[in-house]
Amino acid sequence: MSQKSLLITGCSSGIGLAAAQTMRDRGWRVFASCRSQKDCKRLIKQGFESPLIDYCAPDTIRSGLKDVLEATGGTLDALFNNGARGLPGAVEDLPAAGLRTLMESNLIGWHDLTQQVLPVMRQQGHGRIVNNSSVLGYVSLRYRGAYVASKHALEGWSDCLRLELRDTPLHVSLIQPGPITSAMRRNNATQFFHWIDWENSPHAEAYRTGLLKRFSQKNSSLDPFELPASAVCNKLIHALEAPRPRARYRVTKPAHFMNVLRRTLPTEILDWVIAKG
Repeated sequence: MSQKSLLITGCSSGIGLAAAQTMRDRGWRVFASCRSQKDCKRLIKQGFESPLIDYCAPDTIRSGLKDVLEATGGTLDALFNNGARGLPGAVEDLPAAGLRTLMESNLIGWHDLTQQVLPVMRQQGHGRIVNNSSVLGYVSLRYRGAYVASKHALEGWSDCLRLELRDTPLHVSLIQPGPITSAMRRNNATQFFHWIDWENSPHAEAYRTGLLKRFSQKNSSLDPFELPASAVCNKLIHALEAPRPRARYRVTKPAHFMNVLRRTLPTEILDWVIAKG
């Protein structure tokens, strides 16, 4: 049997890097893409094939996938859409340009890449598409409006895709992590200070005592329920290798707990719980 191929986006660190290492160890031929050429070179030194794919740059999506298909002879067994960004800040402080950029990174680029992969999978007669969502894909959190919007949209988009591929041998799954150890907090701080005029915001005091305080903390594990990226990899293995992959895989206790609450509590009470949490 030939080696199965897997394209993963956002492999510079965190979930993407852990997934690339895990699936390579399981015998997959992993294409560990990054949006920075510097990160691609670092992964190549580690023995990965690492095409440059930036969801915000359509040319790299085309060229990166072209490199993958040339390497495999025109096939691709699985795609793990993972690369994403955050942009903290109140909805009323969020510039439209910032929201557009984030949606390009967290949804439109995923659509572009997936749309180009689907004909390949249809032609070969099989394929797995796994989309990395979030607990914030089905509940909301203050000052996370942009990210919440992108993940809610991703959930609906993935559901439609799964239904449309129901009568084909192609499978679509969502992974819904809660708090996972990653560089997201540091990256969020960069996006916040770039886009949010926080000092002139009506939410300035809330930022000062909340987000800014959190950004300044050096401890990478601030959440008692936070799990390492390997927890996501365990679900990814099932989504890619099980004969009957699930539509959704929740990771961490908060992801399971919040799913129960949103299904059982009235909106007013759920809002209260989240606001106090």
